[in-house]
Amino acid sequence: MPDDMPAAPGELTAQPGEPLLPLPDEGDVPTVGRRPTGLDPDQMGFTPRRAVPWLSPVLLSGTAVRVVLADLFGAYLDKRELQDALPSRILRESAGFSGDADGGDDWPDGGELWVDYIADTGDGFNATYSVAYLAAQESLTVDEQQLPRGEVLVLGGDQVYPTASGQQYEDRFKGPFRAALPEKPPNPPRMYAVPGNHDWYDGLTAFLRLFVRGNEGAVGGWRTRQSRSYFAIQLPNRWWLLGTDVQAGAYIDDPQLRYFNRAAALMGPGDKVIICPPAPSWVESEDDRKAYDSLDYFVRTVIAPTGADVRLMISGDLHHYARYERPGRQLITCGGGGAYLYPTHELPEAIEVPPRRSLVRNASPTQEFALAATYPAKAQSRGLSLGVFWRLPWRNPMFLGLLGLLQTLTMLAFVNAADRVVSGVEQRLVTVPAVLMTVIDVLGTCLLAMPHTAGQRRPRHWILGLLHGAAFVGLATLGTWAWLSLPFVEQSWPLPLLLAIVLYFPLSAVASGELFALYLLIASKFDVNLNELFAGQGITGYKGFLRLHFRADGGLTIYPLGVKRTGRRWHASTATRPDASWFEPRRPLEVHLMEKPISID
Repeated sequence: MPDDMPAAPGELTAQPGEPLLPLPDEGDVPTVGRRPTGLDPDQMGFTPRRAVPWLSPVLLSGTAVRVVLADLFGAYLDKRELQDALPSRILRESAGFSGDADGGDDWPDGGELWVDYIADTGDGFNATYSVAYLAAQESLTVDEQQLPRGEVLVLGGDQVYPTASGQQYEDRFKGPFRAALPEKPPNPPRMYAVPGNHDWYDGLTAFLRLFVRGNEGAVGGWRTRQSRSYFAIQLPNRWWLLGTDVQAGAYIDDPQLRYFNRAAALMGPGDKVIICPPAPSWVESEDDRKAYDSLDYFVRTVIAPTGADVRLMISGDLHHYARYERPGRQLITCGGGGAYLYPTHELPEAIEVPPRRSLVRNASPTQEFALAATYPAKAQSRGLSLGVFWRLPWRNPMFLGLLGLLQTLTMLAFVNAADRVVSGVEQRLVTVPAVLMTVIDVLGTCLLAMPHTAGQRRPRHWILGLLHGAAFVGLATLGTWAWLSLPFVEQSWPLPLLLAIVLYFPLSAVASGELFALYLLIASKFDVNLNELFAGQGITGYKGFLRLHFRADGGLTIYPLGVKRTGRRWHASTATRPDASWFEPRRPLEVHLMEKPISID
């Protein structure tokens, strides 16, 4: 289905009362009596999208511009300061009950609650809808145990890829989730969301319009309740769930600190806290010693003075499942909501949190956390990395075309240079000097190897970039030797140039693509371009989410639910219930535990 097909208007219609933020007129949507009979945008109200081609030259250039603009102007366009004018609601959730913490003392404690956590959604339809479909079912049977649908759904960031906009949210997130739970069930589940870096690329505009609507917003059958881009929720039995908004990993703004200090005033010794940041800074601090500073400051200055205990941190951003633990605290990364798989085989077996190298004067005492589980397993992840040799060329033809173009231009420039040296005659197949093409090739490979943050650049990045550039130029040199061994150069111009385009270009594209795949595989061993190694493959399997059970006895059980193979073919559901999913997989989704349930008492 073409990506540029226009989508029909969205789902939400005008409701009594004014929303917290102005919204455009969204028109009508398919009603219960007009359930879609196929993946037709006119029937569904949105366009199912293919998975994002992360190595597409057009996408890379556009995303790079947005990232640069976000870095340059993010501080000037930061909408968190403006949110100080919005209601600062501290929320409460329990089984069959939701309200505000300021709304009175009739808090039904002693009960239980089921909460789902999903992060990194909004990529291709198949993977995103597979996870949304599982989360929308009334219950899931896993290891002969019935796990009811979460009464609360927490979205951990990056709800849409590659960049945020109203249309992208409609097609890649809101539409698939509405198709999974089109109408509110008798006890509507509630939805809360934390913005990730991809949600921030438009200055958080689309995110606020979709999620920050109080009780007046909805995504399909899920009801939105938060009044800002961050939230504090009081749960049964003295549990708290805090979702923070750390724009570009920089800092926590003053209005947000005031909000969480209000929530902290309701906490006390014996309370148990779950923090949902937008990124697993406990892992990122291995390379960037500043990554954990904001989260450590938040725990040290807001939570610790109350006597409450941070028992669990959950994040997405890295598209896999990984759990680090030590007595008293669990650190979980669960970013399997729909985006391409991120590897696990290079995760360290132990991490120090906060890192000893931290420059913060009053940092919390460093504690060591051990890696307890990953999904996929490290051996599986290592095996999947070898698929780069066939998945990358198959799924990124435009990127291979770019590599082939550079190879062809470099070869032709070398041919001209060699011909002038040998015969003194310039054929002028191209007018680009050989030295300039060499500089372009080497500079491009060095830039590819460099991390986004200048402070993280190490000698290994330069060495690998230069070696990759040398190999790329060496391939062009080999192609030049082969070209000069053939009779094409002796033909009259422009026949040699046309033959180069027809013959050399496709062969060099494939060869340079395989060279690039080999570079990614080698560089990943040194923790360089590890993301590109799997982004280029676009693996849609190994997805998952968390189902949390806050038990009546005050404990918490975490069920990490995974699905190895996502749906690829769908048919219209025959169910007649208004809240039944629109589509069902032709091949049933096999849900399993990514590891044994984790119990926190």
